[in-house]
Amino acid sequence: MKKVKIKIGYAPTRRDVFSKEEAHRFRELILDEVKKFDAEIVDIEDINAEGLLYDDADVEKVAAKFIAAGVDGIFFPHCNFGCEHCAAKVAARLKKPVLLWGPRDDASLENGDRSRDTQCGLFATGKVFRRFNVPFTYIVNTTVTDEIFRKGYDEFISICQVVKAVRSLRILQISTRPDPFWTVMYNEGELLEKFGIQVFPVTMADLVFKVEEIKKNTDAPEFQETYESAVTRIDFARLTEEEKINIVALKMAVLDLCTANRCSAAAIQCWTVLQDLLHVMPCLANGLLTEEGIPTVCETDIHGAVSAVIMQEAARRRYPAFFADLTIRHPENDNAELLWHCGNFPPSIIRKGKEPYVDYNFIMESHCPGVGVWEIEHGDMTICRFDGDHGEYRLLIGEGKGVEGPATKGTYVWFEVKDWPRFEEKIVTGPYVHHCAGTYGKLAPILYEACKYIPGLTADPAEPSEEEIQARRRMRNGSN
Repeated sequence: MKKVKIKIGYAPTRRDVFSKEEAHRFRELILDEVKKFDAEIVDIEDINAEGLLYDDADVEKVAAKFIAAGVDGIFFPHCNFGCEHCAAKVAARLKKPVLLWGPRDDASLENGDRSRDTQCGLFATGKVFRRFNVPFTYIVNTTVTDEIFRKGYDEFISICQVVKAVRSLRILQISTRPDPFWTVMYNEGELLEKFGIQVFPVTMADLVFKVEEIKKNTDAPEFQETYESAVTRIDFARLTEEEKINIVALKMAVLDLCTANRCSAAAIQCWTVLQDLLHVMPCLANGLLTEEGIPTVCETDIHGAVSAVIMQEAARRRYPAFFADLTIRHPENDNAELLWHCGNFPPSIIRKGKEPYVDYNFIMESHCPGVGVWEIEHGDMTICRFDGDHGEYRLLIGEGKGVEGPATKGTYVWFEVKDWPRFEEKIVTGPYVHHCAGTYGKLAPILYEACKYIPGLTADPAEPSEEEIQARRRMRNGSN
């Protein structure tokens, strides 16, 4: 999966009445630390002789530089007290995610003077950000080498990646929703007006024409590479050669349509017209696309595609997303739920020691081939669901872990939380449905903070609670 490079505008700030020397020293100390992270730094060294934001006359120059560089977020480390109105003006101009933090102050000097008063400046800047209607992410006042700062800065990069993806999201919609699925209705106009999310519709005929075109040239290197990549990782023995070719061609066709139409995700009407025309299920093809960084979801669930993109980017593409039904409760574990779908979870997260294979669908009347059968890896997981109705949108957020449970057909994992009834009540009472997207890691703080920068989207944590998320962000222990 291709990584996304995030750019952070580095705007260290100071105030005249405190030590310039200390401000310059901390500008360099902080810069050395943040350069260790996987994000490009755009500094302001060429704006003035100090490389610091302290003069109102430099505000527009700093903003213009960050805009020209295409930064995805702005970091305002306070190197002494800081210049609150300059930081607020730059942030308001760019409308990007903002990180506020300053290094913990030293003890007073022998003569009683204080060189920085950084924490006091943070209080001031937080207030002025509010005056300018600037949402911001805050890291508790700590030393630059403290784990709280390191975790907080790394999470800020992830927050920027989520926001960037949502603001530029363009989803390929392949045909209409299946008629019985009223749950996946969506408002295309609202997605565009509220979030800038574009939907590019194509017909099932467009897809089938593309599949048939690809099948005319199965000797092509690209086809052979895609074919070998699939059949060498998963057991296809139950399928005929023609069925294998149809599945590979389908995967390539969706990818071609996404590429041609500049789409970074897709939602497909997976039944029943596709089975009538191509005699395959798209589940495995969806999983192959998703693990390559093109989240592709079932049942034309556009909100599901948004959810999958959010999860992929929150994990910074270290792991693919998986798109699941919230299906049944564990027969023995009251706090575990089956995350399942017909066979679309990415093969790259198959549980070690299992023998994955491709089979015929066991639910649909046509019983067409193309579904994966495997359990995915356990471990810490986060799920989310972007959804809305009546013009209001929320993001359901939940953390848990994969646990042991009964085997089933399709692709699946048993997902254990601390309080499943709390999850269940949130999902049933809405605005959610039985679909969610998940990936690995404890990502609730990232999702919670990202919602600050997506106007019209409200974070809705199920587990951990909002209070627990805030407490975790204040008191890192290295395990989150």
